[in-house]
Order: sequence, then structure tokens, then C-alpha cells
Amino acid sequence: MPEHPESVIGMELDRILIRDLVVPGIVGIKPDERANKQDVLVNAVLWVDTRPAASSDDIDDAANYRTITKGLIAHIEEGKPMLVERLVQELVDICFAIEPRVHRVEMTVEKPGALRHSRSVGVSIRRSRIAEVQD
Repeated sequence: MPEHPESVIGMELDRILIRDLVVPGIVGIKPDERANKQDVLVNAVLWVDTRPAASSDDIDDAANYRTITKGLIAHIEEGKPMLVERLVQELVDICFAIEPRVHRVEMTVEKPGALRHSRSVGVSIRRSRIAEVQD
């Protein structure tokens, strides 16, 4: 059965978008990357059910994307992973840890200017809080 990230066991989910979050951080394997911060570009899609918040108009019923973003920024600024693959997984884990309303996350982490002749290089992953239902 194909994966449908917009639904969880029959429940339609909505998307919260975090676009073009740029945070200086240490990531990479080369000596200069270990010593000097570089911009890390993050884009995320968080699958949530926004209907409770839409109905109540109360922040307590909403997935708090500001709190999530603060957690992502703090981790990028403080962490020093060698690989983008590790960083993107850690950032997805933070989304799940901070906000229980988030069911799925698709996230891309890029290092702008890391490769000659390329605007950016990065890793994109999609993870789910629950195991995928298989037929």
C-alpha cells in the first residue's frame, strides 16, 4: 500500500510549513567546517490535525510551530554533528518531542555553498510518529 503522509489511519491531516529557516551552525567533516559556523537551511512540513485549533481559536489546541522552531534553532546553534544525515534526523526527533500533535514530518536540511557549482546540497527525510499501516 503506498504511503499517504496526509492521513493517519483514516484521519485527514493538514500541513504546517516552516520555510527557509537559516541558522548558523557547525556541521561537516572538513577541519574548516568543524571550526567555523556555516548557514544551515531548514525546510519542514509538519502533518497535524488543525481542526481543534480552527474550531476553538485557542493556541492551547494548536501545534505550536514557534516553540518547535525555537527548538530547531537551539539545536543547530549548539549541536556539532559531522553529517547532515544525523542533523536532519535529530531535528525531526525534536519536532516529535516538543509537539505531540505532530504526526509526521518531512524535513530538508541543506548546506548552501557546500559544493562548487551548486547552490546547495542537503538531505530530505520523512518520518512518522506511528508505524505505517501495511496491507
